[in-house]
Amino acid sequence: MATAVGTTTEHTSPDQVAVLARSKPSGKARFGVVASYIGMGLIVLYCILPFYWMVVSSLRLPTEGRSTEFIPNPVSVDNYGGVFAGGNNFGRSLINSLIVSGTTTILTLVFGIVAAYALARLQFRGKGAVLWVIMACSMFPLIILIPPLLKMFSSTEPFTWFPYWVNTYQAVIIPGLSFGLPLAVWNLTAFFKQLPVELEQAAMVDGCTPGVAFRKVILPLAAPGVFTTAIIVFIGAWNEFLVALTFLPDPAKQTATVAISKFTGVTGFDTPYGTIMAAGVVVTVPLLVAVLIFQRRIVAGLTAGGVK
Repeated sequence: MATAVGTTTEHTSPDQVAVLARSKPSGKARFGVVASYIGMGLIVLYCILPFYWMVVSSLRLPTEGRSTEFIPNPVSVDNYGGVFAGGNNFGRSLINSLIVSGTTTILTLVFGIVAAYALARLQFRGKGAVLWVIMACSMFPLIILIPPLLKMFSSTEPFTWFPYWVNTYQAVIIPGLSFGLPLAVWNLTAFFKQLPVELEQAAMVDGCTPGVAFRKVILPLAAPGVFTTAIIVFIGAWNEFLVALTFLPDPAKQTATVAISKFTGVTGFDTPYGTIMAAGVVVTVPLLVAVLIFQRRIVAGLTAGGVK
């Protein structure tokens, strides 16, 4: 027994002893790991619990909208039928949201890619200030812009020269573009800066024009950043409420978020909590599924654009 112990000790080098010592976490390290897991668990619970409650409430009977049970009994899908009842016109509202969000995303990407590429490649005085001004434009509270925009889109004094845009899609798309564009320019500029300029130079040596080099070389490499920006802008436009509520009073033009806020019960005075929760699930699930499917690309785009 003594010989075996002595042999083991004799063949253990100081470096190996140091490695073994470092591999055993100390009490403080173990406490930090446990605290990190507890913190992450609380954050996940904080994010998931409201969605779980929305799903559970949507699966109750319409008469049990105020129930506080965590598991519906019995399970019913009647609330989902009420969402698409003829009077709500919710299907049309979903189409309106898709039109507004899709158009906002496409226009934001078109203008954002061009502006971000120019800011990433062109050298001119004050380029950093331009980027900060672009970002500052998105920091104004939305609510302070609603009154002047309403006067402008209503063609009232002093904007009688402006076309009447109330109850039109562009009345929501243009404000959405103005708020999504700074994010797109900032994110894509950081991403384009990571791509070596030698790639374009090599393509032009091979006979490509600058436009062809950008379209066939740079843009495919920037796809993760472009995709990430598109997802973020689309989610923001899909969830937009205040602008759509102000500029789209016509029920035929309302987006899904506005339509949900106007759901009424049988008498017109009671609140159909189950139907509202079901509509919330219908609006949320497509975005949730898209984020879960493309989460790796989203994370890759965000991290790639943030690496210096």
